[in-house]
Amino acid sequence: MVGGCFDFGVKRVKIVPPYLMFLGDAPDQLGAKTADGVAKWRPDWCLGQLRLEGCQADIGLKDMTLEGAKAAGVKTLILGVTNQGGFFNDSWMETLHGALDLGMDIASGLHMRLGDVPGLGEKAAKLGLQLYDARHPTQDFAVGKAVPRTGKRVLTVGTDVSVGKMFTSLCIEKEMKARGMKADFCATGQTGIFIVGEGVSVDAVVADFISGAAETLSPDNDPDHWDVIEGQGSLMHASYAGVTLGLLHGSQPDAIVLCHEPVRLHMRGTPHIPMPGLQATIDANIAAGRLFNPDIRCIGVSVNTSGLSAADAAKFLIDTEAELGLPCVDAYKDGAARLVDALS
Repeated sequence: MVGGCFDFGVKRVKIVPPYLMFLGDAPDQLGAKTADGVAKWRPDWCLGQLRLEGCQADIGLKDMTLEGAKAAGVKTLILGVTNQGGFFNDSWMETLHGALDLGMDIASGLHMRLGDVPGLGEKAAKLGLQLYDARHPTQDFAVGKAVPRTGKRVLTVGTDVSVGKMFTSLCIEKEMKARGMKADFCATGQTGIFIVGEGVSVDAVVADFISGAAETLSPDNDPDHWDVIEGQGSLMHASYAGVTLGLLHGSQPDAIVLCHEPVRLHMRGTPHIPMPGLQATIDANIAAGRLFNPDIRCIGVSVNTSGLSAADAAKFLIDTEAELGLPCVDAYKDGAARLVDALS
């Protein structure tokens, strides 16, 4: 693939690599999670990072200026920074306009549209350059119908938000393809879209149409083909359960993989709500998914052990596997072989 392709129904466009990852003035590493995810999974596409004064994030790429990036062959500036509200800071404007002046396209996964930045859309059009808003698909989706489809589907779900659903999904797809299996990662968030080049950012889809978007992402396929669907939100989270439910109903998964981060004491953003139990989370997702696929099952647990020591991580995996009776792995560190084994 020469570049990422977004198929939004109205037109098909390409994000052209190589990329320069823009971290802006991110206050911490989490603020650059989009850039970090793309760099980890597409290192061949990411030539460098651009950080403004005060940036506290570093994804390990070479620091570049716009001019240096242009000389290195960069084609697209990726806004790999996230912030509360998804807006563009005033401090970014010089960089955005400068990238266009040097002939680069710009791609963003923020809620605010690039074309809403004063003068940016007009300049891009004048220069014949592209602005890509990954969080704003132009395709219209039908409501979900829950008609059974051919092919197989596995969906990642979580005890909380940001616990490793995308990384786990990509690890599962990687393992499947290494075995010669037919498999495709279905991106449902902006980072995943930048990594594989297509998908739908479902948190930007009107609630009534999320299940329909999931059906569009995972259509009829060969009987032995697996769609590996990136989960979003958490059915157990007061703020983000809706998007999870839409994905459960629309994807009609044959299997789910539970994702978990064991160091958390409460749900992210809601300190008054403690983390749910793993078995309770599995049961809730199975109950919701069974409405439209009575054969749905949980085949394993993927644990983000990055916050644990090696000894504590090993103990947690062993204890959790014994408690749940399911394969329990850190899919990113150790691979997803045991999860894929459990799908057969």
